[in-house]
Amino acid sequence: MHVIPASQQRRVRWKNDGGWTTEIARDPAAGEAFRWRLSIAEIERDGPFSTFPGIDRHLLLLDGRGIELDFADAPSRRLAQRFEQVQFAGEVAVQCHLLGGATRDFNVMVQRAQLRAEVVARPLTGSMLIFARPGVEWLVHVLSGQLAAQCDDHTLQAAAGDTVHVDCRARTATTRVALDGGGEIVLVQLLPGS
Repeated sequence: MHVIPASQQRRVRWKNDGGWTTEIARDPAAGEAFRWRLSIAEIERDGPFSTFPGIDRHLLLLDGRGIELDFADAPSRRLAQRFEQVQFAGEVAVQCHLLGGATRDFNVMVQRAQLRAEVVARPLTGSMLIFARPGVEWLVHVLSGQLAAQCDDHTLQAAAGDTVHVDCRARTATTRVALDGGGEIVLVQLLPGS
């Protein structure tokens, strides 16, 4: 278990000039290809999303009045409530329309052949437990507030913008991780692909 500090994030302008991406974390940390990637997008204007063949995507609305996504192969999807989310294949052509100004959106991308993701945004008030099974990774991104994460005899502190990474791929037994604090978090469970 370790903390990926907010100070390591990098913010990059989109090639189409329609917004920004702040990359929170990825594995591996370098190179074009990744097993998984967490980021926050700042969408400033209507336009197409970049395509990512072989990648499954989860997008959660964090701030703003929302977006409507027009998919080439499926009905449109509107995200207008905070933490509302949509999942879609990265190779699908997607056109994004803002519903009334810029938005901030949390993105999870996973290599479909290797992983699948479960994503939940929620408040953290006091304590909660995560049971990390062998072969699974958890990423806990702190949107606001702070938390302490305890696993075995190891305790870490994380503040807004930080991410706690719990990697149980090499473990043989379920690991209990206690989270204690206050604020809002995004929980990402990375499971072996099917």
